[in-house]
Amino acid sequence: MEPKTLFDKIWDSHVVRSIKGGPDVLYIDRHYIHEVTSPQAFNGLKKRGIPVFRPARTLATADHNIPTINQDQPIRDLLSRKQVEKLAENCTEHGIEFYGLNHQRNGIVHVIGPELGFTRPGMTIVCGDSHTSTHGAFGTIAFGIGTSEVEMVLATQCILQLKPKRMRITINGTLQKGVTSKDLIMYIISQISTSGATGYFVEYAGQAIRKLSMEARMTVCNMSIEMGARGGLIAPDEETLRYYKNSGAFPENFDWNQMTLQWKDLKSDPDAVFDRELEFNADLISPMITFGTNPGMGVAITESIPSIDKINGDASASFLKSLDYMGFKPGMKLLGHPVDYVFLGSCTNGRIEDLRAFANIVRGRKKAPNVTVLIVPGSKMVERQAREEGLEAILEDAGFRLREPGCSSCLAMNEDKIPPRKYAVSTSNRNFEGRQGPGARTLLASPLTAAAAAITGKITDPREFID
Repeated sequence: MEPKTLFDKIWDSHVVRSIKGGPDVLYIDRHYIHEVTSPQAFNGLKKRGIPVFRPARTLATADHNIPTINQDQPIRDLLSRKQVEKLAENCTEHGIEFYGLNHQRNGIVHVIGPELGFTRPGMTIVCGDSHTSTHGAFGTIAFGIGTSEVEMVLATQCILQLKPKRMRITINGTLQKGVTSKDLIMYIISQISTSGATGYFVEYAGQAIRKLSMEARMTVCNMSIEMGARGGLIAPDEETLRYYKNSGAFPENFDWNQMTLQWKDLKSDPDAVFDRELEFNADLISPMITFGTNPGMGVAITESIPSIDKINGDASASFLKSLDYMGFKPGMKLLGHPVDYVFLGSCTNGRIEDLRAFANIVRGRKKAPNVTVLIVPGSKMVERQAREEGLEAILEDAGFRLREPGCSSCLAMNEDKIPPRKYAVSTSNRNFEGRQGPGARTLLASPLTAAAAAITGKITDPREFID
């Protein structure tokens, strides 16, 4: 039998029909929906007079447009309120499980899927959201789709897709003190650019990946999209099993042995051939921060912005345009630059481990008076954990406030916008112009770097606060 990659094994087992010279009809195991990209899809079904084919395979939550304070009150923004209400109506009409505002299971779609056990190894998963690749951390093929494709999946539980090429990125070595999985993926993107994985589905492998927790792996897979990849995935292992066993999402009599047997072949065969292979050394990675308007414009926090002579001639115009938007200059040092906002949250870094990391830095210290800080859990479960573990108390003692779940300041679709020309150290995934609000200046970083900025009021190397 010809050796296969993990991606090929999952993809091929879900192909319903192949169209010669064209796309595959791919069966979808799990479909996640939210309030932003689903209304038009449901309207399409209504116009055709057809139902949702398999409603039990779809799970809905409200996350993008919701406020992160006073969630017990009606949503003030009329459009946002209508979108959330419409999602509730559509789910009721079609028998889809919906975790709305204040539901004990509510949260960001890419946070609740894994923590509630809906995401499982070997699945195909889609959502009308580009960062669906987060779920690839569990050994799934997970990718974002457009609104017309959301309708297709609702109607048929299948999707037409051209099969992507396969890439493997191997990271060996050991991440050093103060260096997180966020820094790891930002480093890779800075090395290969935001188009370096275009057309590929990426498998992450190597010693450094195996040492990561599941939540850290989710961060890596989440940002695969930012280097142009269709998605990213990691083969399941004992860490995956440990995560599920500790989640509390499975019944007491759940057959773990059977699940483990199902996973045993969910790995690339030793002789499997990838279309492209890259290797990196984790020992060389430092805490990272972006300086421009795409995730590839990142440097080690102790380094300077590149000088103009280091930029390829064709890219120099966009490089200078980006720096002009950010208010920076070529060759400038970022360390010590004042910041106005800090955001901890999003589907990239809104999990309990991220809150723990932030709290460990600010414990016994005080928030800088010049900084507005938004600390937003990724789900109601994370919010409860933060209280039960005493993290909320640590944050409050330091002058911070734990908000309620939502996408929040990751994107300018809710009340948590960054004002024009203000600098925000953000643990989210994108930093293009206006992403966090019109004119907002976003510097992507890890939870540790965000915490250091929150207590100093400036860009600071988090290793200063780690023993």
